[in-house]
Amino acid sequence: MPDYNPRATAYWWALVAVGSVLIGWSLRVAAGLPLGVQLQIVFGCAVAALAGMFPVRIPGSSNSFAAGEVFILLLLLLHGPEAATLAAAGEAVVGSARTSKRWTSRIVSPATAAISMLAMGSAFQATLSLMNLDSALGKAGLLVLGLVVAIGHFAVNTTLITLVIQFKTGRSLAWPALAGAFGWVGTTYAASALIAGLLYLAFEASGIGVMAGAVPLIALLLVMLHYHFRQRETDDQVQAQRLAAAEREAEQSARHLRELQASELRFHSAFSHAAIGMALVSDNGRVLQANPALCTLLQRQATDLVGHDFQDVVHPDDAVLLASQWRTLQQADGAGHALELRCCRADGSVLVVALHSGRFADQSAPQEADGSPCLIVQVQDITARRDAEARLHHIAYHDSLTSLANRIHFGECLAQAIARCQADPAHRFAVMYLDFDRFKLINDTLGHSAGDHFLTLVAQRIRQAVRPGDTVGRLGGDEFAILVDGIGEEADTVAMADRLQHTLAEPYELDGTEITSSASIGITFSSVGYETPGDVLRDADIAMYRAKAAGRARTAVFDASLRAKLAEQVGIERALRRAVELQQLTLAFQPICDLESGEVDSFEALVRWNHPELGPISPTTFIPIAEESTLISELTEWVLGSACRQMRDFEAQLPDTMRPRVHVNVSGTDICRPGFTQKVATALLVNQLAPAQLTLEITETMLMKRLDSALKVMGELREIGVGLSVDDFGTGYSSLSYLSTLPITSLKIDRSFVSQLSDNAPNTEVVRAIITLGRALGKTVIAEGIETPAQLAQLRAMGCRYGQGYLLARPLTPERALAVALDRQQPVPLIVPSHQADTGAALVH
Repeated sequence: MPDYNPRATAYWWALVAVGSVLIGWSLRVAAGLPLGVQLQIVFGCAVAALAGMFPVRIPGSSNSFAAGEVFILLLLLLHGPEAATLAAAGEAVVGSARTSKRWTSRIVSPATAAISMLAMGSAFQATLSLMNLDSALGKAGLLVLGLVVAIGHFAVNTTLITLVIQFKTGRSLAWPALAGAFGWVGTTYAASALIAGLLYLAFEASGIGVMAGAVPLIALLLVMLHYHFRQRETDDQVQAQRLAAAEREAEQSARHLRELQASELRFHSAFSHAAIGMALVSDNGRVLQANPALCTLLQRQATDLVGHDFQDVVHPDDAVLLASQWRTLQQADGAGHALELRCCRADGSVLVVALHSGRFADQSAPQEADGSPCLIVQVQDITARRDAEARLHHIAYHDSLTSLANRIHFGECLAQAIARCQADPAHRFAVMYLDFDRFKLINDTLGHSAGDHFLTLVAQRIRQAVRPGDTVGRLGGDEFAILVDGIGEEADTVAMADRLQHTLAEPYELDGTEITSSASIGITFSSVGYETPGDVLRDADIAMYRAKAAGRARTAVFDASLRAKLAEQVGIERALRRAVELQQLTLAFQPICDLESGEVDSFEALVRWNHPELGPISPTTFIPIAEESTLISELTEWVLGSACRQMRDFEAQLPDTMRPRVHVNVSGTDICRPGFTQKVATALLVNQLAPAQLTLEITETMLMKRLDSALKVMGELREIGVGLSVDDFGTGYSSLSYLSTLPITSLKIDRSFVSQLSDNAPNTEVVRAIITLGRALGKTVIAEGIETPAQLAQLRAMGCRYGQGYLLARPLTPERALAVALDRQQPVPLIVPSHQADTGAALVH
């Protein structure tokens, strides 16, 4: 009972309890009656319940009439209130089961029926005992009393049921609404009582036979009532549908008339108050009516338009186009046409408008003298839209900084040039691809605003240096391209590039600072046989990189060998990536020796790649490719892990007093990565190596290029105890201030200096200065590329402590390196004594 409050719940249980007691009492009384009477009671209850299953609905009402009430009242007259109570409860059980799915309603309905019937039946029996039924007046009183009891039973039963609902909702009982809702039902109860009284009197006069014949007659009566009421309902529905259809038709006619009137008013109002210009124009072009918006748009009075030819306000160059459209409109089926044209204002200014023309027929609007329909013209100013579209087009196809053609626009122009060349083989073109050599330095030293100013100055110089018909584009950053369309000899284009080089090399004034710059230019010609703009730009870019590799301010012309070289590089990059993934690389270990004792101090791990088809590929070939393709990080991670793992294997086979050390080369990209220190620490931890057993080497030039980004990572590496070495020292531009502050532990003299050592060579003093500098700064100095006894003797004489080279030992396989470490005939102390473990004297490369 989820929707029952405590009050309604208590009331419901009280009704069920009282009703159950009364039904039980009635059963007990009926059980004491003779068998024949009991059978009559059972028959009456059964007929009442059966009749309750087939109610007859009263037309115009949601209520229904059931013949069961006749038999209930008849049992009251024949056998007393207890028999009637049982019949009323049975009929209520059937009725509630038919009309409700709630178990609460199915239980309380027979209870309330039993209470009301026993109460009213007992009152009826008490009153009947005081009456003389033998007289005519007594028989009439019997009928009247039956009416009162039936209506009373209905009223009491209905009230008891309604109070349940009232208690649930909390509202007070509305008697007028109750009487209005159940008036027909009360009437049917009264009719049932009248029939029951007549049957009772007939029974008294004629016996049980009357009762046997009354049942089929009552059933026939119910059937006739049912079909009569259905026919009435059908007739009423047909009549209601006819009336509704007539009302709808009348309403539609009235609404249509109102809509026509409103449409006319709306047209005049919309025409007069429209925000866009509108005019009614005759077939010959004469203006019949013009709204204020059109007058304002054209800056003319209505008198200057009405009665005049509409063509008078159209730009002369567009008048023919409008006349052609109107002729088409007059010959067509009336569909509107739109076009864009120019109109002239009274002051002579020109505006772009969107003009829509259509046939118009309206009796309230001005017409031709013969009553033929006219044209309605709508005019909207789109000048601002067209200007905005032009600006957007410029933005979409031009660089916002330099106003040159952007990559999209340049590509379209290049595609047109390719098409012209394919259509006419004699037509030729060239593309120059420019990249400035020191643009990053300008951004880094003077700021990005100065860099943007530099690019605008460059764009101006390029435009001034090329022919008027050539297309200049900025492809991104400091990269520019020039389409030289319709060239003569290819040599003329090369000469043009040389002149451009001189122009671009002149000084620039940037925020009070004079700077100079140069460009690397790559050129390709249509004679190569291009089909797509992408191919042209690709080859010009390849030529530009060739010029950049040759030095600053150079020009290079594309040839097929450059593309083949690039394809070879791409193939090597692809194969290298696969080699890293499949662990196809190997390591060689070159000893770094103590030049005084000849003992091996540490090893430098050198990566080797033996391609399954191409054979051994030099590191000088694949390392630069790895650095350009961002594959260098994966390669460094593999070398670092493999070198540490090999040192762990060495240490497991060496005496406890010997701890191998290794140098591993890293790139500038690696030393700038924030997570690089963690990767190094992980490699050491996984292989159970002390940080002092590892030294990382980075070339001097790469270090100085990325010094600001590398300092933090270098500091982190030194904090955990890893050594740092500057490789190829002397080839870059390190300053003494940097060397004194950098967290490095050693310097490696570049092999180019060592190879030229002699008594009188200038490089001899350079090497001597590096050794002296390293000793003064507390850095270990290692000489690379020792190949002759004379070089070794000079380095020893200069005081260089460590060195490596083919004279001392070539790069060894891991097995040979371990054998060297284990060879006791030649002292090879790979030990890091416990008191030297953190001195940083040994570096990893």
